[in-house]
Amino acid sequence: MSATPSTAAAKAELLSEALPFIQSFFDKTIVIKYGGNAMTEERLKESFARDVVLLKLVGMNPVIVHGGGPQIGDMLKRIGKQSEFIQGMRVTDAETMDVVEMVLGGLVNKSIVTLINRHGGKAVGLTGKDGWMIRARRMRLPSQEKAGEFVDIGQVGEVAAIDPALVALLDSQDFIPVIAPIGVGEDGAAYNINADLVAGKLAETLRAEKLILMTNTPGVLDKQGGLLSELDAEQVRALIEDGTISGGMLPKVNCALQAVRNGVKASHIIDGRVEHALLLEILTSEGVGTLIKRA
Repeated sequence: MSATPSTAAAKAELLSEALPFIQSFFDKTIVIKYGGNAMTEERLKESFARDVVLLKLVGMNPVIVHGGGPQIGDMLKRIGKQSEFIQGMRVTDAETMDVVEMVLGGLVNKSIVTLINRHGGKAVGLTGKDGWMIRARRMRLPSQEKAGEFVDIGQVGEVAAIDPALVALLDSQDFIPVIAPIGVGEDGAAYNINADLVAGKLAETLRAEKLILMTNTPGVLDKQGGLLSELDAEQVRALIEDGTISGGMLPKVNCALQAVRNGVKASHIIDGRVEHALLLEILTSEGVGTLIKRA
């Protein structure tokens, strides 16, 4: 069935409104943390892949960093290994790290690559071990029981440094990098790193135009549950101090804020449960989440 003239005109108007955003972000790097419902619901997976391919086709350089915590938990359960968490961090012994690498670097990473390629993109799957791209150091988790002491949670890491050369090379050849957040230590050991942290540090290193963190919430909310569509660094600090920003949103906001303080033009915390959330955030003036900027 063909579109009615009014429907066609509405579509043309939407495309016309996107033009200044396409021009503004042409040849700019956009780092996207992909996770949550957007990575598990078929409808949202398809819209995400189409969005990424479209962004590349109109001249932007999307770089994907993905999570996979639930998938790791499922695989550990299948092999009869109990997941253990301390202060929200997964305890990662050598056996668990093997599963992390298999799930993140294999199953999850390659499924995202396949999805993007099926929609016409040229995605390439990587982990931070490839080309020593993500240098890691072991995370020192402060003990909540004994001051000055630390808890050993195994092969859980922090980002020590990122070499952007491999990502830059792929971007220059019109490939879409899809990166699993696994780093490598000086001794060659693998480390599981929080995907938000990897995305933030990668955005800083690449001097990205935007860092986009896809979540399972509408964005940053006020005390009444209303969406705060735009915040600067001072407003974020005040909201943290008065307890408005807390819990699981706190590390995401801190990651977004640190990125803009270190050179990223803008960070966005968006609702990954919304179809075509990426296009709505990047190519429209309304957006679907919270924009965080320096000032």
